[in-house]
Amino acid sequence: MYKVAIIEDDEPTSGQIRGWVLSAAPDIAVAQWFTRDEAEAAIAREDYDLVILDIELGRDRHAGVAIINAINKSARGTPVLVVSAMPAAIYRGIMRALDAWDYLQKTTFEEPEFIDTFLEMLRAAKNRRVAETKAAKPASDELSIDPLHQGAPFWRGKRVNVPLTAQRILAVLFERRDEVVSYDELFAAVKSGRNRENIRKHISTLREAFRELDERFDGIENVPMRGFRWTGASRKMGK
Repeated sequence: MYKVAIIEDDEPTSGQIRGWVLSAAPDIAVAQWFTRDEAEAAIAREDYDLVILDIELGRDRHAGVAIINAINKSARGTPVLVVSAMPAAIYRGIMRALDAWDYLQKTTFEEPEFIDTFLEMLRAAKNRRVAETKAAKPASDELSIDPLHQGAPFWRGKRVNVPLTAQRILAVLFERRDEVVSYDELFAAVKSGRNRENIRKHISTLREAFRELDERFDGIENVPMRGFRWTGASRKMGK
């Protein structure tokens, strides 16, 4: 059964969203959370397939931002739909930069638009499950990446826990494996902070994640003044 979390402090609004979700997918499990604390605890505890949230929860004006960041750090690739009264002209771009799936401004959309967006997200969640199942079955020396970029990558059958931006950089490197990928080419995978220092930080995050699985991992090569190259190699014993 697929699981959806609705994070909204206004109970009537939460109930309305729940009704829309169940009208589109009656067999889905819906959890409703009304405060930042209980939502963050649930996100850490449960593996939701979709999350629908408001930016403001009570007096906490940026609770939704904190929750999205927590979801991104979990590396689960959970699609997030933001439903907020904040102006879409300002906040849609901000939420996209945080890897939110989409942004709907309250009072400016109707039920059909919500359901269309929700069903699109649900299809992506289903594809993510299928991709993760296929990737987890055989333990392989090869890296396995979800072609839809909705699920975490797997290395030798184990999940690589990295944020979504690092996942996108890894996908570019792996697609061009054994070739040098320039900084300019890697910038296309980053929504904000398009500079060399930021790319190096993401590469460092990737290396640390792989070394949690294989302490000898040395498969991302730094090519001075040019960029990086994926080799997928591990250091030999004694080196």
